[in-house]
Amino acid sequence: MTLVSSVAALRSDMVGAVIVPGDPGYDEARSVWNGDIDRRPAVVARCTSPADVAAAIAYARTAGLEVAVRGGAHGYWGAAVPEGGMMIDLSRLDRVVVDAEAKRARCGGGATIADLDAATQEHGLAVTGGTISHTGVGGLTLGGGIGWLTGKCGLSIDNLVSAEVVLADGRCVRASESEHADLFWALRGGGGNFGVVTEFEFRLHEIGPIVHLGLFFYELDRSAEALRAGRDLVAGLPREVGAMLAALNAPPAPFVPAEHHFAPGVAVVVAGFGSAEDHAGLVAPLREGLPPLFELVTPIPYVELQKMLDDAAPWGVRNYTKALMLDDLSDDAIAVVAERLPAKSSPLSILPIFALGGAYADVGEDETAFGSSRSARWAFNMDAVAPDRETLAADRAWVRSLWDALRPYARNAGSYVNFMAEYEEDRVQASYGPAKYQRLAEIKGVYDPGNIFHLNANIKPA
Repeated sequence: MTLVSSVAALRSDMVGAVIVPGDPGYDEARSVWNGDIDRRPAVVARCTSPADVAAAIAYARTAGLEVAVRGGAHGYWGAAVPEGGMMIDLSRLDRVVVDAEAKRARCGGGATIADLDAATQEHGLAVTGGTISHTGVGGLTLGGGIGWLTGKCGLSIDNLVSAEVVLADGRCVRASESEHADLFWALRGGGGNFGVVTEFEFRLHEIGPIVHLGLFFYELDRSAEALRAGRDLVAGLPREVGAMLAALNAPPAPFVPAEHHFAPGVAVVVAGFGSAEDHAGLVAPLREGLPPLFELVTPIPYVELQKMLDDAAPWGVRNYTKALMLDDLSDDAIAVVAERLPAKSSPLSILPIFALGGAYADVGEDETAFGSSRSARWAFNMDAVAPDRETLAADRAWVRSLWDALRPYARNAGSYVNFMAEYEEDRVQASYGPAKYQRLAEIKGVYDPGNIFHLNANIKPA
């Protein structure tokens, strides 16, 4: 069968579009958030249902094509785009249905955080969902799902009720605590190793629609002092409060004095979900103990909090990342960061340091497949972000050097799997630990024995 005739057969089997090189829209279909990724899949199957997904998988297996899955296309290493392979594009599966009375949402596998937030916030409800609104719900959730609500509500996976999954053999199953419980456990942190998730069902929480933001910015020569002050503030915050420390350049935003636009420094960010008075009391010690260069303390719609960092990660910019999980943000670790901050080249490069704890730590280590310790207190992310290859190369080297320097302060060489820009088998195994990795490998052997779904933080079938 020729390529033309075989693609024609796939088109007859699918409701959604099938796009190949030379077709109108091909370059748009293969593009992803990370502008450093430039690959050319042989086929893009823009699926509209589980049946479409099954047809695309069957075609890829018959044609001997590698299979990749595109949700929000927000991954760092471009796992959604297989060179010469099959891209299963879920972007049309973006519907979100909310049952406000039951506090549940069913969300398509191609939806973004913005899609999910818009639908749930109509009812004053939300679920933990990252910090960049154009992130895909699928990739975020399957790896764990850290966001502003982590302390209050846990990870995204801690709120997952069920998932509709198309398996490697084309079967469509629903995984939950009562159906395919082994698969359900593996999906909650094991990444895209076990099938194509076409729908997620989440437990929702009463959030917003108005929440409270406190952002305090300190210049570069006070970076160590600011990181210590932020760490100490976080230690005393109630568990339901969200917090992040970030080394970044000040944005050219209206709340930033013009003379400080693009200035390098450190921000301490606190998101409160109670009253304005409660929030003011929480941030007062920081303001009084270490007066910032500038600040923004304001009520803000929850959906805008979720979009606040979008400009720091615009679509099409070049990206690279590494990360470590820390039990403690020690003075020595902070000194390493402060010493190396001036060496970054791109004003877009950023170090977001996510505070963990609260509901995150309430979940037992083995209750989900999450690939990092529940006793870790900081997810330390190092992002090289640049508009061109040369600057990205410089800051990629800077990130790697900083990661090496911080390793002695981390639990191990593992990471949060969503914060990996390259597949490193030893780091994947270190993230899960031997026992959890073995359990995942055994489940992989049941649901994907041929390792069809391997373009990810791969777990090889036992």
